[in-house]
Amino acid sequence: MSLATADLTDEHPGLQVLELPLRDFGGSKAFHGPVTTLKVFEDNSLVRAAFEEPGAGRVLVVDGGGSLRCALVGDLLAELAAKNGWAGAVVYGAIRDSAPIVGIAIGLKALATHPRKSVKRGEGQRDIPVSFGGLTIRPGDYLYADADGVVVGAAAVHTAG
Repeated sequence: MSLATADLTDEHPGLQVLELPLRDFGGSKAFHGPVTTLKVFEDNSLVRAAFEEPGAGRVLVVDGGGSLRCALVGDLLAELAAKNGWAGAVVYGAIRDSAPIVGIAIGLKALATHPRKSVKRGEGQRDIPVSFGGLTIRPGDYLYADADGVVVGAAAVHTAG
């Protein structure tokens, strides 16, 4: 059974497709799972709190407002996420420590890199709908990501491939 985004969109045209050219950073280039969402701005406190929990194959979608002034995920958080069973993360913002993250078994897509760390004020919202890149992603949606892009549906779908 294939979970390639191209196959999924062919067989399930109702899937939403992210209209952003995100870059791959993690060691896993293809990942999928149910979504947990965060809406933050230049503060990664809630990202750490989420990754400290058992991931159970989930994907963290972080709406960082598209800010490229600091990073919301670095190698320590990527390691924490992998250790706790997260499938991956999609970050509408920047990450850092891209060289070591390549060796971590986690999917990680983001807009770009930035060397500066974020502030830690504990600000943001969790498990709310977030909108960027031409779509709205809700907690519990199912996200598929690979080298071709990111697609999202209200439930898990499969294809004969």
